[in-house]
Amino acid sequence: MLCVNYTLSRSPNLTIENESSRDLPFTVSPEQEGLRLDVFLAQADESFSRSQIKYAIEEGDVTVNGKEPKVSQHLKAGDTIVLHLEPALAAVAVPQDIPLNIVYEDASIIVINKPAGMVVHPAPGNPDQTLVNALLYHCHDLSGIGGVLRPGIVHRLDKETSGLIVAAKSDEAHRKLSLQFEHHDVHKKYLALVWGDVKGASGEIVLPVGRHPGDRKKMSTRSKRGKDALTLWKVRERYGTATLLDIEIKTGRTHQIRVHLAERGYPVIGDGVYGNASKIQMIKNAGLKAEIKALQRHALHAAELSFIHPQSENRIVFSAALPEDLEKLRTAFQASTPGNAADSGLQNWKDRLKV
Repeated sequence: MLCVNYTLSRSPNLTIENESSRDLPFTVSPEQEGLRLDVFLAQADESFSRSQIKYAIEEGDVTVNGKEPKVSQHLKAGDTIVLHLEPALAAVAVPQDIPLNIVYEDASIIVINKPAGMVVHPAPGNPDQTLVNALLYHCHDLSGIGGVLRPGIVHRLDKETSGLIVAAKSDEAHRKLSLQFEHHDVHKKYLALVWGDVKGASGEIVLPVGRHPGDRKKMSTRSKRGKDALTLWKVRERYGTATLLDIEIKTGRTHQIRVHLAERGYPVIGDGVYGNASKIQMIKNAGLKAEIKALQRHALHAAELSFIHPQSENRIVFSAALPEDLEKLRTAFQASTPGNAADSGLQNWKDRLKV
C-alpha cells in the first residue's frame, strides 16, 4: 500500500505518525480523457513516482468509479478516481532483547523457529516487538537490503503462523536467497488443522490469489488481478470433523494456504479472517471443544524449509515439530476420534521433524 512521507522518530522504539488513513479523490477532465491511469495519477500528484503508483494500483489501493482497475486502463472524462493512503511508519526498527528459537546460524544466514503471535517486521499496529527487532539485537551484521524496517527479511510468515523462517545476514546472502524465492527454488512445507473431513487422499489447488475486491485487509481467489498460486495437500490424519493436512506451496502469495483451503470448504481451525467460527458447534466432546476455544491463533505451522545455502551452494533442509499448542489440539482430536482412527504413521513423521 502507498504510504505518506515519514520523519525520523527520537523515541526508543518505532512509532507511528499521528495521521489516519485517508483517501485522495480525483476527477478526470475532458482534456485528460484517454490518459493511462498510472500516467494520470503521476501527473495529478507529483509527490508520487510512477513505480509507487503502479504498486498502489496492483495492491488494490486505487479505484476507478468504485472498481479495481488495471494499471494500463485508459480513462474517460468524468471518471472518479480514489487513491487510498496509509499512515507511514516513523524512523527505523531498533534492536530489542527478545528471545529467539534459533535452529541454525552461520555468517550468511539465520534460521528461526518463529512462535505464533510474533510479527515478522514493523508495520502499522505492530511498531515493535517483532522478529526484526529481535534479529537486530542478536545479529549486528544483518543485511540492509530489506530497508530500515525489514533488514535481512527475504520472506514472511503471518503473525499467527508458527514455524521456520530464514533471514539473511549479508547483502550477498540476501540477493541469492531472494532469487531462489523468485525462481521457486525454496521449498516450504506446512501442517494445517482444518475443519471438515477432506475428500480424497491428496490433491492440488490452483487458484489465483489477490487483494479482496471488497475488503482491502483480506485476500481472495476472486480478485481481478490475482496472481497464480499453487497449493499441494495430502491427508495426514482424519478426525471426522477435522483433518490434519501436509501442505506444500509452490508459490508464496499472501495468505495463500488459508485462502485456498477456505475456498475449498476446509478453513484452517482458529482462522479469524477466513475461517468459520460456527463449525465448533459440530464438536460434541466437551474437552475437545475447550481445547479449540483455548487456541489463540490459526492452526498453521511452517514445518519444513529447504533452500540452497548462499555460500556452500548445497541444498539444506530444516524442520520443526508441531509447537505445544497445536500438539495438544491434535492429541485432543485423536482422543475424541472413534476407534482412534488417526494415522499411526504420524509418530514417525514427528520424529523426523524434531529439531
